[in-house]
Amino acid sequence: MPDKIYIQPLTFAPSPQAFQGDAIPLAGGMVYAREFAIVIRRDGRIAERAIATPETIAEVLAGLPGELGPEAEAQWGNLRMAHPPLSLGERTIRLDQPQVMGILNVTPDSFSDGGKFLDDPEEAHSHAAAMHEAGAAIIDIGGESTRPGAAAVWEGDEIKRVVPAVERCVAMGAAVSVDTRRPAVMEAALAAGAHIINDVSALRHDPRSLEFAAASGKPVILMHAPGEGEDLHAGAAYDNVVFDVFDWLAAARDRAIAAGIKRANVILDPGLGFGKSLADNLALLNALPLFHALGQPLLLGVSRKRMIGALSNEAPAHRRLGGSVALAQRGMDAGYQMLRVHDVYDTVQARNVWRGLRDAALTDFSGLAAD
Repeated sequence: MPDKIYIQPLTFAPSPQAFQGDAIPLAGGMVYAREFAIVIRRDGRIAERAIATPETIAEVLAGLPGELGPEAEAQWGNLRMAHPPLSLGERTIRLDQPQVMGILNVTPDSFSDGGKFLDDPEEAHSHAAAMHEAGAAIIDIGGESTRPGAAAVWEGDEIKRVVPAVERCVAMGAAVSVDTRRPAVMEAALAAGAHIINDVSALRHDPRSLEFAAASGKPVILMHAPGEGEDLHAGAAYDNVVFDVFDWLAAARDRAIAAGIKRANVILDPGLGFGKSLADNLALLNALPLFHALGQPLLLGVSRKRMIGALSNEAPAHRRLGGSVALAQRGMDAGYQMLRVHDVYDTVQARNVWRGLRDAALTDFSGLAAD
């Protein structure tokens, strides 16, 4: 197995002037990284590790073995890459700040809402409108539960669930993503006006999905999940969950680009909760900034997930708001561009306060280091 390299942001600054410019804005956003670990992995284990800042990293990269140099330079460029906004119909979604994606499940067995939005289309519409008015940049509509043990759904039923919800959300002026693994559902949802394909199988579930997504010209969200069949949670085995997920997402990115999907249209999601233990999830959450080295916009989906219950006396899904907002803020602090959440109002409020703090830091010179 060849050696692999990773450049991981370690420490952060309130603003670049705090270190006389020796910090970079991660992915062109509002989070400034100061120190970076340059990690060489050999046979699944960390073999070498160095620390650098923007002022010293060129020297460190120049001393790497020749076969690792190009990848290291690419990752360093990716960490500094500013992503262009997404043009979604009449909506433009900027990626230089966190955006909130509201979840609308039209399924009978959602872990978070118990299927009430499938049984009552008017309530689903009202909920979507409330999320839109609360500041959701995107409404993510799904017609199949992907929780562990969920039953498979026939694509015809999934289409019947999803398309009316897409049509109503588009009619209210919302940008819409469709959460599906099936190309027939993708096609029907896009025809109804959806703007983004969000595939938790990273376009692997159906061999036709990759070709369809490329032909559509739409942005795609590719999520890490170890399972290859109906059960996305199956088959998890990690040497190092952080670097294994990074490598998997790099391969998913490359596969999508090779199929004809524009690189700017590829959004990546580390897949918290899918085929991962609590320890795996916590390791990924503590390493979120690393994934900017893949050079793509990033989505974090941790709202109301099982890990929050595991850390809070088994709180049920509807009582995980505090943990959900805390983890959303973790994503903001890591520079993630999209936060997929159930509780839009609270997350948007947290985001607005977070942004106020970041804006104020840029004009606060009290922390300037002496020359």
